Parts: sequence; structure tokens; C-alpha cells
Amino acid sequence: MAQLGPARRAALSLVSQRRRRAARVRDLARADKTIAGLPAPDRALAFRLAMGATAAEQVLDALVDERLRRPSALEPRVRDALRVAAFEICYLDTPVAVAASQGVELVRSVAPRAAGLANAVLRRLAQEARPLVEAARDRCVAGTCDAGDLSLASGLPAWLAARLLRDRGPRAAASLCLAQLDAAPVYVAANTLRQTPEELVHELARSGMRPIPVPGLVGSFELGDVAPLASSGLVPSGAAVVADLAAQLVCRIAAPDAGGAALLEVGQGRATKSILLCTAAGVRHPSTLVGVDSVAYKVRVAGRRMREAGLSGMASSHRLDACELAGGGEGLPEQVDRLFDVVLVDAPCSGTGTMRRHPEIAASLAEPGITELAGLQLRMLQASAARVAPGGVLVYATCSVLPEEDEQVVRAFLESAPGRCFRVEDVATAPACRRDVALGQLVAERQTPEGFLLTIPSPGGEDGHFCARMVRVR
Repeated sequence: MAQLGPARRAALSLVSQRRRRAARVRDLARADKTIAGLPAPDRALAFRLAMGATAAEQVLDALVDERLRRPSALEPRVRDALRVAAFEICYLDTPVAVAASQGVELVRSVAPRAAGLANAVLRRLAQEARPLVEAARDRCVAGTCDAGDLSLASGLPAWLAARLLRDRGPRAAASLCLAQLDAAPVYVAANTLRQTPEELVHELARSGMRPIPVPGLVGSFELGDVAPLASSGLVPSGAAVVADLAAQLVCRIAAPDAGGAALLEVGQGRATKSILLCTAAGVRHPSTLVGVDSVAYKVRVAGRRMREAGLSGMASSHRLDACELAGGGEGLPEQVDRLFDVVLVDAPCSGTGTMRRHPEIAASLAEPGITELAGLQLRMLQASAARVAPGGVLVYATCSVLPEEDEQVVRAFLESAPGRCFRVEDVATAPACRRDVALGQLVAERQTPEGFLLTIPSPGGEDGHFCARMVRVR
């Protein structure tokens, strides 16, 4: 009998906790003392197994159920173990014999009587399912894939894979799906109120993170080794801001043209973009940044993070439903009841551009929910437009790759009464892009024919984001 490795045991614990507590794997892993105590290789494997088993949950369940007589009789804890083991067998390069043996021991650890069942199922997965997954990935790489291949290669639900193929075409859909089960790169930006980019890169290198400067994005670095970041103290101190490359580009596009500008951030969340807007290297600081969000705890977190980042006196956070922005006077905070030079609407969305970071997204999505989100996004954009000063800029951003939440929302807005006062301007002509040729080129490479920013996840590349820049002409 083989001995169960600690990484797989820890991964199963995370997957089971997520099911019982409806929590996020990433959050659970950060707080898990067992995970923290593992050697770095085991910690990395545990995290990847837990993330992958969650991201590919529906496909893994289908593969397992096809090899069971009575899938409905499977105990939840046994299913959790089989998901982890099936993911390793089908999607990782672990030797099949090792992955299957460890999978049997994983099931045995929660239900000894189910070990024989696990052995039979996992051996069949290795013989039958793994070759299917490998062939599907090969067709995705070759550009000859269909929706079934996309789903099998990525673990995404079949309906979502089909929608990506229909809406974004085979090349973009394959790029996202091939990246879906890989670890996403980690980028950090310098908070220039705390230290210079040169000082930050020195600290990153000294801590062993092997920072790689992002060409065209001054003060931004990709980390070659992420492990030391948590213990470095750079993030809690506000010296470094963790944000995907595409999110940083959105902030550069939204940055005001000159000092003294007033900026409103709608959907402020935890204030990551607030800090980037105020501190990114090469961007002139706005004298006032006002953030609003409808969720009370996010407002509290945003306020604390902005103070830690050194934005006291520059920025504020308020609880407010964005759809109330079109009104005036009573009910609006004094700081909000005015016109702004720049309004950034960072809209709540499906998050389809960030699914590899947040594996719970795919399983929780449903097509009707996307339509509801698009309706909310349009209402937020229409209400926020009332706060843009004449000649000011309205920026709409999501971390979705679905046209229904992106281009279609902008078009619907422009056709509505509030939107008739605006015209679209190419994102590559934003002030920061005009000042910095390299940044302008970086943005232009990601600009659509309509002038929008659109990024699609790719292996080793940034997340999926969308951004439109509109100027008020009357």
C-alpha cells in the first residue's frame, strides 16, 4: 500500500472545505496553516490540484460518472477525492501509475471501503480519458478544435466553451482554454508615494522574487518567483500593488490628463485600481479621487488600503448604489454630488477573463445571469454618465471576455439618451499613451477595430479585460 503524499491530502482538504463552506479555494489556501507548513514544491502541487479540481469540476464529474454504475450514490467526500485524483491523471504530467496510486490512497483516506471502486475508476480514466484530453488540447493548439475540444481541454462547461467559440472565434477561444488550467502570472506595480520603481525592483530582487520589468509599462514587474511575496511585507505596507497587467493598462487608459483633475471610480471594490490610478509611475496624480461601491465591507477595506498606500487626503470611499448617481442632492454624499473630469465605471461582471485565478466562476455561471449582468452594467453606465463634466471622459471596464458585457453594453449606451452626449475615442490615444510611446504601443497592440481595449487570456499572458474610453461632447 502506497503512502499518501501531504500535497494531495492538503488539496483534498481545500476542495472539501470549499464544498462545505461555499468559500473560495484561494482564500482557504491563504488561511490554511497546513498548506503554509508544506515545503514549497508540495505547497505548489496542493494549490494547483485544488484549483484545477475546482475549475474543471463539471468536466471531471462527467468523466468520473461515465465510469460508475450509480453516480448518484457517490458520497460527497469520495467525489471530492475522485475529482482531485481525476484532475491529476487527466491534466497534469504526473506519471499515470503514481497519480492513480495516490488517487486510490486519497479515496481510502476518507472512505476505506471505496478504495476498490477508486482503483477501477482511476485506471479507466488513465486508459480512456487522459488520451482524449491530450488529443483535445492538441487540436486546440493546431486551431482545429470544436466546442467539445475546448471544454475537454480546459475543464470549462460545454455551454461556455461553445459561447466563447461563437463570440470570440476559434483563435481567442483556444487561447483562453489553453491557459485556463495553468497558473496565472503575477504582476506588481510600484506605489510611487512609497518608493520609486528602482527601489521596488531592488526589494523584489533582494527577496528572491526575480522581477522582470514589463516592457512599455514603467514601474510594473512580472514576478519570476511568487512564493516570497507573502512574507516580504511589500503589499501590506502599500509599497507594491498586486494587479494583472491588463488591469494596470485600464488604469493608464483612465488616468486624467493633468494634475488637479477630479476622478470618480464607480465599483471601487478593494481600491486596487484606486491606488494604481493615483500612484502609477508616469501618471500625473489626480488631486481628488472619489470611489463608490454598494458593498459596505468593500468600502471599509478600500478606505483602509488607501490609507496604507498613502492616499489620505487624496482619495475617499463611499457606500452608494451606482444607479443612484443620475440623481442629485439628497441621498448623495457631498463628495459625489458634483461633476468629474474622469469617471471610471469598473462594472461588476461575469469575471470570465479571470477564471484561471478564480476557478469557482465557471461552475457558478449561467447564461441568464450574464444577461442580467449586462442589464445592470448598462444602467450603471447610464447613471454614471450624469457625473461626467463637459469635455470629460467616461471609461467603462470589465474583466469579462463576453461581448454581451463588453461591446454590446457600450453600443447600447451610445444609443441611449445619456450616451448620445458621448463619442468613442481610441484607447491608444489616452493622455498617458500619448505621453509614453512604449505604453501607447502596448495598448495599441490590444486595441480592437472599434477602438476598445480587449485582452484574452493566453498561457503565460495577462487576464481578459475590456475597456472603452468615451468623451462627453455636449
